Amino acid sequence: MAREASQSLINMKAWILNKPAPVSEHPLHLSETAVPTPSDDELLLRVAACGICRTDLHVVEGDLPVRRSPVIPGHQIVGSVAALGSRVEGFDIRDRVGVAWLNRTCGKCEFCIAGRENLCDEAMFTGWTVDGGYAEYAVAPAAFTYRLPDGFNDMQAAPLLCAGIIGYRCLRLTGLTNDEWKGARIGLYGFGAAGHVCIQLARARGAEVYVCTRDRERHQALANELGATWVGDAFAQPPVKLDASIIFAPAGEIVPVALKAIRKGGTVVLGGIHMSSIPSFDYSLIYGERMVRSVANNTRADGRDFLVEAARIPVQTHIQTFSFDHANEALIALKSDSIRGAGVLVMK
Repeated sequence: MAREASQSLINMKAWILNKPAPVSEHPLHLSETAVPTPSDDELLLRVAACGICRTDLHVVEGDLPVRRSPVIPGHQIVGSVAALGSRVEGFDIRDRVGVAWLNRTCGKCEFCIAGRENLCDEAMFTGWTVDGGYAEYAVAPAAFTYRLPDGFNDMQAAPLLCAGIIGYRCLRLTGLTNDEWKGARIGLYGFGAAGHVCIQLARARGAEVYVCTRDRERHQALANELGATWVGDAFAQPPVKLDASIIFAPAGEIVPVALKAIRKGGTVVLGGIHMSSIPSFDYSLIYGERMVRSVANNTRADGRDFLVEAARIPVQTHIQTFSFDHANEALIALKSDSIRGAGVLVMK
C-alpha cells in the first residue's frame, strides 16, 4: 500500500497519444484519467514541469515503433513526491525529484551486471513504453528517480533530465580523457536543447567548441552567446580539424560532413535515438582510425554525475515555456526549430 500525502487523489488531466500522427494534426488529446497508483518500489509525483524533447516527436509521429498504446509522452519530469510505495526508502512526501528517459532495467542481464544498463534488452522508457510526464501526475521507480540540485528551479531543471544527460554521455563517448579536454576542439551539429547544455560542459572543461547549425536568428545566435569559438551552417566545414564531434540533429546526411571535419583518430558521436538514413560515403572518410559511434539511452551513473557537474559549473538552461494546455503547439514549435534552447511544458 502506498504512503500518500493528505489530499485524496482520484483523477488527473493528461495528454494522451492514441495513434501516432504528424504533430500538425494535433495527435495528443487532453483527457481526464485516473491518477496512477505507485507500485511497492515506485513514487507518485505531482508534476511541476516536463521538458519537451525531440524524442517526444519521434514517439508522437511514429518514428519510433509503438510500444504502449495509448501512452502519455514526456520524459524530462520535474515534480514533488505525492505518495511512496511500501518498499521505498530514502524519499519523503514533497521531496523535489526528477525522472529521465531510462525508467527501469532488469538488473540481472550481462549489460546491467557490467554497469551498461543503458543497453539492457528489457529496459523500459519514460513516455514511450510507460506513461510519462505530459500529465498532472506520474509514477516512476524510486531507484531510477533523481534528486535535483537546489540551484535549478523546476523549469530550468527539466531540460537537464534528457538533453543534459545525453549531452554528458556524448561527451564521455568522444573518448577524450580528463587531460585531453583543455584545448580540445569539439564540433556540435544541431544546437537545440542538448547542444546548448553540451557547449557549457565542454567549455567548462577547457575545450573550444565549433557549432554547425541552421537558423541564424535562434540557434546560431545562442551558440555565439554561449561562447562558441566558431559558428556556421549545418553543412559548413569548420576552419580547423576537430578532435571529436557530436551530431544532435536527426539528419543522417550530416555524418559524412562531420567525418570530413575531424582529424585522424577522431570520433563522431551520434546523439539521437532516431536518425534519417546515413548516405554511403568513401572509405577515405573513416580511414585514419576515425570512428563513428552511437549513444544509446543513459545509465543512472550518467545522470548522477552530470547533475553534480551541471551544478558545479553551473549550467544555465535557456528555456521557452509552454502552458500545459498547449502541448500540441509546443511539439509543433519543436519540429519547426522555433524554440531557442529548450522547450518546457509547465503545469498550472
